[in-house]
Amino acid sequence: MPEPSVAAPLMGRLLDLLAEGAPAEDLGAVISEARTAGVTPAELAEVERAAATALRIRGALRQHRRRELQLTALFDTAGDLAASHDLDDVLKAIVRRARMLLGTDTAYLTLPDEEAGDTYMRVTDGSVSVLFQGLRLELGEGLGGLVAQTASPYATPDYRTDDRFRHTRNINAGVLDEGLVAILGVPLLLGSSRGGTGKVIGVLFAADRAARVFSPDEVALLCSLAAHAAIAIDTARALDDTRAALAGLAAANAELAEANAAVRAHSEAMRRAEEAHDRLTDLVLRGGDVKDVAVSVAGLLGSPLTIHDPGGRPLAAVRPDGAALAADSMDAGWLAATAEESRHGARAVHRDGRWICAVLAGRELLAGLVLHRRDRLDDSDRRLFERAAVVTGLLLLLRRTVAETENRIRGELISDLLGDPGRDPAGLAERGRRLGIDLDRPHLLLVAEAEARERLGGAAMRYLFGGDIHGVSAEHAGTVVLLVACEGEAASAGAAARAAAAQLGHLVQAPVTVAGTGPAAGPRELAAAHAEAARCLRAMRVLGRTGEGAGIDELGFLGVVLGNAKDVDGFVEEVLGPLLRYDERRGTHLVRTLRAYFGAGGSLIRAKDELHVHVNTVVQRLDRISALLGRDWNDPDRALELQLALRLHLLSDGRGV
Repeated sequence: MPEPSVAAPLMGRLLDLLAEGAPAEDLGAVISEARTAGVTPAELAEVERAAATALRIRGALRQHRRRELQLTALFDTAGDLAASHDLDDVLKAIVRRARMLLGTDTAYLTLPDEEAGDTYMRVTDGSVSVLFQGLRLELGEGLGGLVAQTASPYATPDYRTDDRFRHTRNINAGVLDEGLVAILGVPLLLGSSRGGTGKVIGVLFAADRAARVFSPDEVALLCSLAAHAAIAIDTARALDDTRAALAGLAAANAELAEANAAVRAHSEAMRRAEEAHDRLTDLVLRGGDVKDVAVSVAGLLGSPLTIHDPGGRPLAAVRPDGAALAADSMDAGWLAATAEESRHGARAVHRDGRWICAVLAGRELLAGLVLHRRDRLDDSDRRLFERAAVVTGLLLLLRRTVAETENRIRGELISDLLGDPGRDPAGLAERGRRLGIDLDRPHLLLVAEAEARERLGGAAMRYLFGGDIHGVSAEHAGTVVLLVACEGEAASAGAAARAAAAQLGHLVQAPVTVAGTGPAAGPRELAAAHAEAARCLRAMRVLGRTGEGAGIDELGFLGVVLGNAKDVDGFVEEVLGPLLRYDERRGTHLVRTLRAYFGAGGSLIRAKDELHVHVNTVVQRLDRISALLGRDWNDPDRALELQLALRLHLLSDGRGV
C-alpha cells in the first residue's frame, strides 16, 4: 500500500487557515512546516503553489469585505439622512460618516453665506484647531473655493506644495494650525429651478495629517455620499420651509384649509420619497441588481423604465407591473449627449418624450436611466428618479469592483495557460473550475491590440462586464486576450471579433484590431488557438486591416495558410527561392524590386520612385527576375502566387509587425 502523502494534511491546514481568516504570516508558516516535515521537492512545490493561491484568495476576500463594509456604511448613512429632519443633525451625520467611510483624520463641510458672498466652515469632525474651524473662503480661494467654483472634485496629496490652488494667508494658516496635508473635496450639487445648470450648495471634505493619494474609488465614494447629502440637505431645508409655512398659516384663517391641503400633499410626497428611498436601500443591502432597481422605480412612477450602458446597450427593461420589456439598443450619441446634459445640471432632463438621468461615479458615466413618460414629473417624483440613479451607480460600482477583482485572479490563470499549457493541463483545468471557468467547454479566443495599449486592458474588462458576454480577459505579450464562452461549434469567431473591435474601439476612443479563432476547448487547444489568433493579428496588420475584427478563415488563402499551420517558409522558398538566393549571394534587391513593382500596379515610373533608382535599373532588375523565374512570372495566376509569397515573406520576416 502506498504511503500517505505528507503534503495532504498541510493542504488541509491551508484551507482551515483560509476559512478562519488567519493572517498572511500563518499561511506562509505552512511552507516552513512542509520543509521541516521533509516532504519531497515535488510535494514542497505543490504546497508552495497552494500557499500562493491561498494568499491571493485571502487578499481578494479582504477586498470584498472592505467593499461590503463601505457599502453598508454608505447605506446606513442614507438611512440616517432619510430619518433626520433637523438640518444640524443632517450636516453632522454627513461629516461624521465621510470621515468614517474614508478613514481620514478629519472631515468637514462648508456652506455658502448668501449675504456675505463667501463660504464658511459649517461643521467639522476630528478637528482640533479653533482657527481652522472659523475659516472663511472667497469663491476660487484654496481647494474648497476651486471645488465650489468649478462644481468638480479636487484632491491633493500635499496641499501646502500644490500650486493648482490659490493660496491665501488665512487659509494656509488654518491648514497649518490643523496640521492637514492631504485633502479631498467634492461638491454638493442640486439642480437649479431655472437654467438647467447645477447649483453648488456646499463642499464636503476628507483630509489627513499625512501625505496620501486618494484613489478614484475613494473620490467616487465621497461623491456618492455627497449626492445623498445634497438631497438630504435639500429635504431638510424643504421641511424647514414647510414648518415656516405652517407658522405663517396661523395668521391667515381664511387660507387655512388650502394651506393644510398643501402641507398634507407635501408631507405625503415626502413620506412617499422616504419610503421609496428605504425600499431602494433595502433592495441593495439584500443583494439586488440593477434590474431590481428598475422594477421598483417603474412600479413607483407608473411608467416603463430602461437602463442603458454608455454604449446604448440595455442593462434592464421593465414595465410598471414588473414584466420584462423588449428594448433595443439606444443611439449611443443621443444617450451620451442627453446624459452629459443631465450630468452638468445634476438633475434628470426631459427629451423626446423620455426622462433621462445620468448614473455617475464621480465624473465617469456608468449608465443612463430612461423613464418612458411624456408628461412632467413633479418635484417628489423627479427626486425619486434621481435617487434611483444614485443607487444604480452604487450597485454598478460594487459590481465592477467585484468583477475587476475576479478578472485579475482569472487573468493569472489565462497567463499561465498561454505561457505553458503542457506543464499541467489537469491542474489548469481544475484551477479554472475553482474560479468558475470551465476550460473544457468550447470558447472563442480573441486577441486585441491598439496603439492606446494602456487603456485597452480596462476597456476589455468593461466590455465583458457591461454586457451579456461570459468571459475573462488578460494582458499577454503586449496584447489583450479575451476568452469568451460559446454555445457550440456554430459560434463565429469572426462575428465575435468584429463586435469586440467595434465596442472596444468605442471604449478606447481609438482603433482596436481584433483577431478571433475557435471554438476550442481544453488547455492545449486553447493555447494553440491563441497562437493561431496571434498569426491572424499579424496577417491583418500586413493586409492593412487595422481597426477591424476578423477570424482566421476570413483572410482568404493567407488565412488558410496561417490557420491550418501550413509550411509557410516552404511555400515562400518554393515561389521566391531563386530570387532570395540570388539576393543573398550578390547583395541585390530583386525581391524588394518585385514587391515595389506589384505595389505600383505594374508602373515602372512609380516603382522607380519607390525604389529611388533610375527607370532603366528597374527594367534591368525585372529582366533578371524574368530570367530566374521564367517569362510567365507576370501572368495573372503566377503573379497572384508571387504577391501572396511576397506578403508571407514580409510577414515571416518580421517587418509586417
